[in-house]
Amino acid sequence: MTKRLFDLLLTLPGLLLLLPLMAVIALWVRLDSPGPVLFRQQRVGRGGVSFALLKFRSMRFDAEKLGPKVTVGADPRITRSGQFLRKSKLDELPQLFNVVMGQMSLVGPRPEVPEYVAHYPAEIHDKVLSVPPGITDLASIEFRNENAMLEGVDDPVATYLNEIMPIKLDYYVSYVEQRSLWLDLKIIFRTFWVVVSH
Repeated sequence: MTKRLFDLLLTLPGLLLLLPLMAVIALWVRLDSPGPVLFRQQRVGRGGVSFALLKFRSMRFDAEKLGPKVTVGADPRITRSGQFLRKSKLDELPQLFNVVMGQMSLVGPRPEVPEYVAHYPAEIHDKVLSVPPGITDLASIEFRNENAMLEGVDDPVATYLNEIMPIKLDYYVSYVEQRSLWLDLKIIFRTFWVVVSH
């Protein structure tokens, strides 16, 4: 079975089951604060091709004009609904549409914004971008509380680039070198367990 078929066999039934929940979340986001329901951000995908990553909006609609692209602690830009959506990871559900469109996979290195990809070391840049980016991976699980980890640091962006991103890249390279459908299944189940248990 190919990875693309694997993704579709899990994603399409999942979307059908989750559509009622997603409709409720969309209404909540719309009523909670002004702005669109979905947040679209340019990320770098396979082969360096940019695409619009989808999330339920969890911050003020003008958030990117008011602060950095990394979120730190109790960021005042986060909406009331966004606090719950981020903690529960439900803000990530629209990325299932990215998977259906072939821009992402269920499991793979998390896609970064272009300005952060520019900091990837040359020797691993092409390797990380040789596979479709994913909704989840082991780095996502390890850094699920990333915004709390960055709280209180003097320069969150520099800390992310110099301390957190290198660890994530190690995870990404390891995934690319060991990837298999069995590994994907294990990461999916581990992600589900972490989300539910927390």
